[in-house]
Amino acid sequence: YLQRRNISSVIPKSEDAKKRVHEQSQLLDVLEARIQQLQSDVVLDVQHAKVQFLKSPSFRGGLSSVRTLKGSSKDKSDIPKSGQAVTKRASKSQPSRWMEKLSEEKKNKLKKQQILQQKMQRNPKEKLPGKSKASRSSLMPTSTTYKTISSTAKKRRGDATNKPEDGDLAEIEELEKRLNEQAHQRICLSTMERFQESSTRSSCADIQLSIRCYLEACVFMGDVERSQRFLLSQHRVMSRRKQLTTDIYNIMMRVWAKKGTLNQIGRIFILLEEAGLKPNVSSYSAALECMGRNKNCPPKVISRCLDQMKKDGLSVDDLFRECVFRQDERDMLLKAVQTVRPDYEPSLTLNASQSSSPLVKDFYTNRDHHTYPKLDFTQEDLQRRFQHQLSVEQACTVTIDSVEAMKPVTENMVKMRELLAEQRAQWQKVLLQALRENKMILTKTNTRDYKLNLYPYLCLLEDKEYVDIMIQSVSNLPPSGESLKILAHDLGNRIYTKYCVRQKHQNCIVEKLQSIYGAYTELLAKDTKVCNVLPREQWCKLEMEQSSGPTLQGAETSWPYVLMLELGTFIVDIMVKNLKINSDILNPAYDKKLIPILYHMYTFRSTRQVGFIKPHPILTQMQQEAMETTLTFDSSVMPMLCPPVPWTSEKFGAYLLTPAKLMRATHGATQHEELLEKCPNLHPVFDSLNQLSNCAWRVNKPILDIIISIFNDRGSDKLDIPPPLSEAPKIPHFNPQDPDYTASEKAHMKREVINAKKKCSEMHSLRMDALYKLSIAHHMRDKLFWFPHNMDFRGRTYPCPPYFNHLGSDVTRATLVFAEGKPLGPKGLDWLKIHLVNLTGLKKRSSLQGRLEYADSIMEDILDSADDPLNGKKWWMEADEPWQALACCMEIANAVRSPDPTKFVSHFPVHQDGSCNGLQHYAALGRDVIGATSVNLMPCEVPQDVYSGVAQQVEELRTRDAAKGLKIAQVLEGFISRKVVKQTVMTVVYGVTRYGGRLQIEKRLKEIDEFPKDHVWDASHYLTRLVFSGLKEMFTGTREIQDWLTESARLISKCGHTVEWVTPLGLPIIQPYHRTRNLLLKSTMQHISLQVTHDTTERPDTVKQKNAFPPNFIHSLDSTHMMLTSLHCHSAGLTFVSVHDCFWTHALTVDTMNKICREQFVALHSQPILQELSSFLQLRYWSATSARRLEPALTWPLVSPGDFDLQRVKESTYFFS
Repeated sequence: YLQRRNISSVIPKSEDAKKRVHEQSQLLDVLEARIQQLQSDVVLDVQHAKVQFLKSPSFRGGLSSVRTLKGSSKDKSDIPKSGQAVTKRASKSQPSRWMEKLSEEKKNKLKKQQILQQKMQRNPKEKLPGKSKASRSSLMPTSTTYKTISSTAKKRRGDATNKPEDGDLAEIEELEKRLNEQAHQRICLSTMERFQESSTRSSCADIQLSIRCYLEACVFMGDVERSQRFLLSQHRVMSRRKQLTTDIYNIMMRVWAKKGTLNQIGRIFILLEEAGLKPNVSSYSAALECMGRNKNCPPKVISRCLDQMKKDGLSVDDLFRECVFRQDERDMLLKAVQTVRPDYEPSLTLNASQSSSPLVKDFYTNRDHHTYPKLDFTQEDLQRRFQHQLSVEQACTVTIDSVEAMKPVTENMVKMRELLAEQRAQWQKVLLQALRENKMILTKTNTRDYKLNLYPYLCLLEDKEYVDIMIQSVSNLPPSGESLKILAHDLGNRIYTKYCVRQKHQNCIVEKLQSIYGAYTELLAKDTKVCNVLPREQWCKLEMEQSSGPTLQGAETSWPYVLMLELGTFIVDIMVKNLKINSDILNPAYDKKLIPILYHMYTFRSTRQVGFIKPHPILTQMQQEAMETTLTFDSSVMPMLCPPVPWTSEKFGAYLLTPAKLMRATHGATQHEELLEKCPNLHPVFDSLNQLSNCAWRVNKPILDIIISIFNDRGSDKLDIPPPLSEAPKIPHFNPQDPDYTASEKAHMKREVINAKKKCSEMHSLRMDALYKLSIAHHMRDKLFWFPHNMDFRGRTYPCPPYFNHLGSDVTRATLVFAEGKPLGPKGLDWLKIHLVNLTGLKKRSSLQGRLEYADSIMEDILDSADDPLNGKKWWMEADEPWQALACCMEIANAVRSPDPTKFVSHFPVHQDGSCNGLQHYAALGRDVIGATSVNLMPCEVPQDVYSGVAQQVEELRTRDAAKGLKIAQVLEGFISRKVVKQTVMTVVYGVTRYGGRLQIEKRLKEIDEFPKDHVWDASHYLTRLVFSGLKEMFTGTREIQDWLTESARLISKCGHTVEWVTPLGLPIIQPYHRTRNLLLKSTMQHISLQVTHDTTERPDTVKQKNAFPPNFIHSLDSTHMMLTSLHCHSAGLTFVSVHDCFWTHALTVDTMNKICREQFVALHSQPILQELSSFLQLRYWSATSARRLEPALTWPLVSPGDFDLQRVKESTYFFS
């Protein structure tokens, strides 16, 4: 179109040139018409033809557009505009002479064909002329993608009155032949085209989500008129109507249903019919709800609605079973139905279907011997804790005391705190005014009804709440600044969280939640009867019993990542433009003028230029010198003050009001959620997460106090406590223009400045991380708390609070103990001692008895560490995990000094760690005897160390090569140790390549001062080869399994698919690795380039897919083993938590946990895991086109497994130890 419009400015304005322009324009008309015919089963009037480019919608509030970059600098957002201009021009003129001619010739040729067919029937021997053959094939393409033109459509073209000349007919037929060839190429079902179709669907899904969020925001803010206008404006235009779904129309149906306006409901049903959409359960639910609210609604209208619903294949029970209700919608629906069916009651049944996995069949069916643990709280106490947590989540933020507040307050600190308080009060006024002005501007710009606008999203909360979010983000900004993308998303996410909480209030969910949770505490409390029901089952039962009122789950719609970014960027823009401070506030000697406190600047991350928001040094200095006494966090950052809501579906669980995801994913990735929604039964996964979440914790106060004292002194690198910024290296100052410096000296000084700034930035990050963790721990020091859990896409579980949890560093873990204590019993003290020795890392090759004897031999050091940790012998400081070792020393000291150590109540968690767990799973899969022995699957008197075994094997090979005269083997004499090979051996199981392994070994060799540096390159190459060879000999089946997994993933991704599988517990997994797509988000501040790697419309990233499949598959197996152990520990009444392949419990129950852990590992690997994986891959990816290519590769080779007897694991002491 652009070419046609601008061509006259390119060609000289002569008569011949004008003629050529006219002919080319007419030819384009013909081509356009032919394409329209090929793309539709009816003939569309060319004057209404319009080209539309699907793209993510733009939220036009100071942000221009979102577009995808595909190697072109042309802005795609401009293309629809020119398309609109062309359409407008075309509609003013009549169809051209060429168009009429083409229509006439079509009819004439069809008549000729009919005559020829009749002749052929009369005289079968007569041959069809070649030209007629060609014309027939051109009219009826062989592909089924395009339909033939119907007879009714032919009649619309009008009758042909002029017969064509032979030359013109030949010309048109030649043109048609070329067009048909191009059409045939376009409709070939190649992989690329499948992705283009998928891209269109995905783009439509993005637009639909954006429209839905916009409408819901308008409705929430009470602007029904805006939402109605917007829906109608989308509906009026065919191209936009195609993007609408039934659920989008239902949003407005809900609004009119609340108002009891039945005629408006009827109009929307008409709109649905016009759009070619069918009403669904939510549509009929809204209509019946409206009838229930309308006292004057005749019963026959309700009956007619129910009859129509039945014709559409829906029952009344479907409405109550599938709809998500808000406020009193369910009650009004029931009222309407009972008007015509007085005896009707919804038929609700509890989903009692059990997991199809044989691994947990007995767990769910045979519960006679289950003893589910109770929490050590009364029901009244739990209900009081619920109210406290509810108030925290309703506020959305928590303000706590900083541990730095314990420092002595100086005069300067007081002065800076007063200055900051004064400035913040001023900033609040300025931001409030600026926000209101920007909202006013938005209401007057981009007023077209069909355009999305940020205005509704700025009205979801009170203006003051937006300002509070801005002020909080300024306080949390690091001195080095923050990426605009991260800051904007953080702001957008905070607004979304508050919006979700307010939605739940508006929908009356809070009242129902209180009622159900109050009854749910009966299952957990110690002063109620014992019940063999799991938390998930109890919650679902209570929801069904209290079905009246709103539905607790599925009410909120997740905002698109791009929307959060756009909204956040808009807020950041307000902050940067309006937040100012006097330049002389710290130094009266400076000129007094208002300067911004935030700067928008650019920096480089690797080779990418990144937009940054950086605070002014004056603000940074004020904040650092003030050492403020409080910190403000989002409520989701804090541990919960009551047991979390049990996971009952992929959309509901964890926090009371704060939205949480069952499966963590990259921002914007939706494929995991879609898989989970289709999964028939995730009960074992839910129940395992609920068990982990229900473990109550408390703070180890003596350890916390010691850590805080060191933190507030000068920190300690040795003890992993970061020092304050006052200990950071000074950034050197020099004048680059100074002629006294040589070029090399200037370069050296620049490097020093860069390194000093980098060091300062790192120190600040570490210091703030420690400050957050210690401050949260200090805030919770007298409280009991819980960590809600979710998982990553492989099934590995994590606590939701990000800073303070048991997955953290040694410092954080040392500050945590179980809230519930249990007596040590006869073997508990021994397990504490063994655990202490494990934490030191000193006796890894010793037996358990050897470790116990060692602990007894150093009892004096243990007691000294407990009594005088900072001024005594400080034995604990030499441990691998010093803070956990010190905590264990204190627990042992308290136990041995108690009257009866067996009755000493211990809260201390004892760990049992898997021995190179990834290789354990590989050895079990391949039944390797040598491999199983080296990773302690086989019973042995002392623990086997696979790292030392590989180092020994490599040394033997090196000795042999050295004897043959290989120089590099001779150079390496005396340098091959466990440490050199450990990292490579450990990561081979996680798919490390030879290249990566060489880098790891190179790093270890460089750390050895005596090793000649000029031989590092050759030595690392040589050792990598030996390590891989040694592992291949030790784990004969491991490499075969890895190679098969890698090759399967390579072929699957080459065929255009991402790799999927299902864990033995039924959890569906998909690898979200796709080729990177650059998405450009335009705003008034800057254009933000997003690198999207999870877009399902892009081809899979073959390299990532194949390299990640083996480690991800093994991770899914170790998570399955953990979940099985968790479930059976719960049924045995144990306290159990995990850090992936490290299991924690009380000292009393270590032996029981060990027994369960081994039994579940054997049960897991007794399943035909690889055979089932192979069957799944064949079923999932097999197709007629890829069968020959994929089927042989996806079939697990029928190699004979090794001779290892899996049952021996049950006898292995050091399998987990």
